[in-house]
Amino acid sequence: MNSTETEGMLVIVSAPSGAGKTTIVKHLLMSGLNLGFSVSVTNRAKRINEMEGRDYYFVNTDAFNQHISRNELLEWQEVYPGSFYGTLKNEVDRLLALKKNIIFDVDVVGGINIKKTYKDCALAIFIRPPSLEVLAQRLRNRNTDSEEIIALRLSKASWEMEFAKKFDVIIINDDLEKAKAEAKARVEDFLLKK
Repeated sequence: MNSTETEGMLVIVSAPSGAGKTTIVKHLLMSGLNLGFSVSVTNRAKRINEMEGRDYYFVNTDAFNQHISRNELLEWQEVYPGSFYGTLKNEVDRLLALKKNIIFDVDVVGGINIKKTYKDCALAIFIRPPSLEVLAQRLRNRNTDSEEIIALRLSKASWEMEFAKKFDVIIINDDLEKAKAEAKARVEDFLLKK
């Protein structure tokens, strides 16, 4: 599908892990903007409080590889060694059929790839932490990862922040309420252009 075939508009939110992207996406979903959440597929283990079909579609690695081989993914990445994430084409089609604008909570490379596909029908937002030190503290405060995993996430975050300039909008999340308000204002402006 190319950008000219899309009736709904797409909002892509990407960020390094721990920068606040999921919190901002949840805020946008509750903002009355007719947004449907594109549930990603992953082979990683489900975390406490995550629900199948709401947070992710959880599959094993073989099933994920089958999605790849059948060309069923709009985009996919091995975000961390052995941990795959992707966007199912049928998930996007489902939301467009419901006449929804779609919001994506995806990794940085996935966000860039979706933007390339949908061009002007997509708004790509990069959520940037104020610093790597603040990001490290946020990751530790989540209490979900070992120090080894946190070090891996920080190394990746430094690399991911180099891609911020490829996004339409960069929001620095040093104050969550301000970041949520700015994201909402940017998305509202984008959707009004429809």
